[in-house]
Amino acid sequence: MHDKTDLGRPIAGVMWMLVTGLAFVAVSGIVKHVGTDVPAPQAAFLRFAFGVVFLAPALWALRGVRFPATTWRLFWWRGAIHVAAVYFWFWAVVRVPVAEMTAIGFLGPVVMVVLAAILMGETLGRGQMLAVLAALVGALVVLRPGLREITPGHMAQIAATLCFAASYLCAKRLSSLAPASIVVAMLSVTVAALLLPLALWVWVPVSWTQLGWLAAVAALGTLGHYTMTRAFQAAPLAVTQPAVFVQILWASLLGALFFAEPVDLFVILGGALIVAAVSLTTWADARRDRVALQPEP
Repeated sequence: MHDKTDLGRPIAGVMWMLVTGLAFVAVSGIVKHVGTDVPAPQAAFLRFAFGVVFLAPALWALRGVRFPATTWRLFWWRGAIHVAAVYFWFWAVVRVPVAEMTAIGFLGPVVMVVLAAILMGETLGRGQMLAVLAALVGALVVLRPGLREITPGHMAQIAATLCFAASYLCAKRLSSLAPASIVVAMLSVTVAALLLPLALWVWVPVSWTQLGWLAAVAALGTLGHYTMTRAFQAAPLAVTQPAVFVQILWASLLGALFFAEPVDLFVILGGALIVAAVSLTTWADARRDRVALQPEP
């Protein structure tokens, strides 16, 4: 952990965060490429089932661990919330331009701050309140309600962002109760288990190619969380968070080159405002000696 005045290794932190952004944009691109041929619950289940395989060593370590019943319940509650998040996300990603998905997803850390204030009684400082307002302005710039249609896909991504934020609030609590590797591994187990009935309900045959793509999604998602952790270890969030903005540029490039999606300058501007708001929130948190989490699918 870094204190307020320790910049750590800023170049390494920024580089790790840039790799994180590439990994998460690639996840969006692959899921969009697979498209609606695989129903959202089934695609999400397969992604987390592969995640269980990748995290098998951490799960093996569980055999000698004893947690109180309350901790196990929190694992499952987080899994249930995350199921809703990934369902909305997988449903939205094939219906919304990649850059817009990315920009809306940037709201996650700000939503966490608001939820923490509502659910946990945490006090919002002046900097955090300004950050929330700036993020809302950024979201309005991205969505432009009244000037264009807000589609069900946009609403699904907003719902996913809310659920991801709630899931990571649970993770914040679990991080003080269990090792990080077990928290991550249990997420894959609980989400895969809870998604299985929904996946079986809509199951369609999948090709080996589709399985390969979804395995790549799981691998890239795991890689993204690993590189994000390395970024946080290398430098404070106040240093690494602004680098997240590059993710929307890569998302815009991916959408234009592979999905013929026009580059929307309003989306880039709105995303920049949201990232600036998150950076302000991070700075406010650093001043209060608190550590924030960055939620991602």
